[in-house]
Amino acid sequence: MGKLWSGTPLFLAPLAGYTDRPFRQVVKEFGCDITFSEMVNVNAIVYQNPKTLKMLEKSPKETPYFVQIASNNLENTRKAVEFLNQLEWVDGIDINFGCPVKKAIRSGFGGVLLKEENLPFFKELIKEVVNRSQKPVSIKMRLGFGVGEFVAVERAKIAEDLGVKFITLHGRYVKQMYRGEADYCKIGEVVRSVSIPVIANGDITDYRKYREAMEITGAEGVAIGRGAVGKPWIFLELRQKGEVGPEQKREVILSHFRAMVEFYGERGVILFRKHLHSYSKGSPNGSRFRSLVNQATSIEEVENLIRRELQL
Repeated sequence: MGKLWSGTPLFLAPLAGYTDRPFRQVVKEFGCDITFSEMVNVNAIVYQNPKTLKMLEKSPKETPYFVQIASNNLENTRKAVEFLNQLEWVDGIDINFGCPVKKAIRSGFGGVLLKEENLPFFKELIKEVVNRSQKPVSIKMRLGFGVGEFVAVERAKIAEDLGVKFITLHGRYVKQMYRGEADYCKIGEVVRSVSIPVIANGDITDYRKYREAMEITGAEGVAIGRGAVGKPWIFLELRQKGEVGPEQKREVILSHFRAMVEFYGERGVILFRKHLHSYSKGSPNGSRFRSLVNQATSIEEVENLIRRELQL
């Protein structure tokens, strides 16, 4: 496979509706090592859904770049992997075994595949992807399905035996969604049970939390998802080992906005509002700023608001 990273890697964990190409481009620019597409259903890849195909696109700065797939169908998995094999700019495939969203659970993909009765499909799905893929394969999972049903050690060993190259592990159970705290001790048990790299995920929101996660888990690196929403400079913060200044933050936000406009065209101005709402949380003039943002319709207006009105 060759080494995908050097040192202690920082991953951007996939997050539906947020980690699109512009967002990934920006975090890559400011310290992130590996990016992943938003989770895509293999069925949508096979049916060549235009929205899905656009989701697969990457920016030139995104290397290495993994596409994260979700599956409940082996035949469509095979076809999707064969399609991804043809995309030279895709560096790897990540299988989702952790999504806790009810729609995913009902449809039979994501976190529900950690249930004991789904173990045969868990194995077959990994085998199918590893055997068909011409690129490295990784998995993302949680500690188990129901709270206390800790199966991650066993699943990690199976994944390693089947040829998975690394594992991203979120320190919660599927049923927890995002409640409670990520269990770094449990992640540490998985780290010690396999020889492939394990990446710790969950609750990493600043440098202090990053150090805590690394010390307790002994993981190879960390993956950050929700901690990067409204704070994509967190990767820069971890690289600098401390706080990021207001002007550095502003630079990141402006880069993100330009990337949105480049990718989505004029629609990017409207789509960027939700990000600006996140960026302004806790700001002294946040309420006023959000009101102005909701009225802005041009690129120039938004850039001026970011430069002159956003207090960071």
